Amino acid sequence: MRSIWNGAISFGLVSIPIKLVNATESHSISFRQIHVNDGGRVRYRKVCELDGEEVPSAEIGKGYEEADGSIVPITDEDLAQLPLATAKTIEIMSFVPAEEIDPLQMDAAYYLAANGATAAKPYTLLREALKRSRKVAIAKYALRGRERLGMLRVVDDVIAMHGLLWPDEIRAPEGVAPDADVTVRDAELDLADALMATLGEVEMASLHDDYREAVEALIVAKSGGAFEPTEAVVEPAGGQVIDLMAALERSVRAAKASRGEADGEGEGEAGGEGEGAAEAEVTPIRRKARAGAGTRAGTGAAAPKAVGGKKSTAASAKKTAASAATKKKTTTAGGKSATGKSTSRTAKTTAKSMAKTAAAKKTGSGAAASAKKTAAPRKRTSA
Repeated sequence: MRSIWNGAISFGLVSIPIKLVNATESHSISFRQIHVNDGGRVRYRKVCELDGEEVPSAEIGKGYEEADGSIVPITDEDLAQLPLATAKTIEIMSFVPAEEIDPLQMDAAYYLAANGATAAKPYTLLREALKRSRKVAIAKYALRGRERLGMLRVVDDVIAMHGLLWPDEIRAPEGVAPDADVTVRDAELDLADALMATLGEVEMASLHDDYREAVEALIVAKSGGAFEPTEAVVEPAGGQVIDLMAALERSVRAAKASRGEADGEGEGEAGGEGEGAAEAEVTPIRRKARAGAGTRAGTGAAAPKAVGGKKSTAASAKKTAASAATKKKTTTAGGKSATGKSTSRTAKTTAKSMAKTAAAKKTGSGAAASAKKTAAPRKRTSA
């Protein structure tokens, strides 16, 4: 990597020759300004206000403008002759715990590389001292025409320096906090803690600039002439939070779902034991129909068996009579036909005959029982 500044670290009476190398780089895509009508590039030209002529970069210097508008020229030689110890030196002033540095002060970052073989030993000494003390070094240095504040710390096996803003360059956060008096409940803090724990940590190396990648794809597509604009899917922004607890609970569930974790809420409810509980079906149990109820209600249930010959014969007679009546109704509307009358007489005769037969069976059954009773021998009674 190319160095942008050469100097030394002043560590008490120890001087460590170093080279300053940029530790960061910008991957943002820059655009040129063009004339929309014809696509011509729009350029800025540096023109002198006195003669109106364009001035090349080699003839451009620095100058300080006074309150009355007059310009005081300042050259690089003038700045180099300033009596500053930090002109070519990173001067360490103190060592402090890293947590005492406000991240708001952080600015550009640089790597400090040992410059030459003689710098290896003191460079390693400072690096190991920073590691063991678990502190950072606060230093001053001059770069690009101004004195700056820096913080030295160890990154892997390299000493890195972060440019720091001066304390008076940090604005006080006046009027930024909410004016309303808001009280946060412990239950809300518990849910916030649960959400933080669910989201967990992130691999910083896995983060990338989605917008830059989309712009690069757009440039490739338009340069190839195959660009088809598509409407971006933008989720609606959330409105005013009405129920903070409900929003936190939903956030926790969504975070768990995105990580493939079970929510755990509602388990065991409604007798749900195991995964198959939600898919169980309930089959209703039909009660047994009472005797004759199925036939009377038209459910088609089988009627109970008749006890005795009389009931069976009577049921047969009624069924035959009903059949005959049905046949009688099928005759023509002009009057009763001879066939219908004959069928009716036959049905009546059959019913009477069956009734007599049933009576005779009952009588015979009674006589047989009486005869059996008479024929049974009597037991002798002993004297």
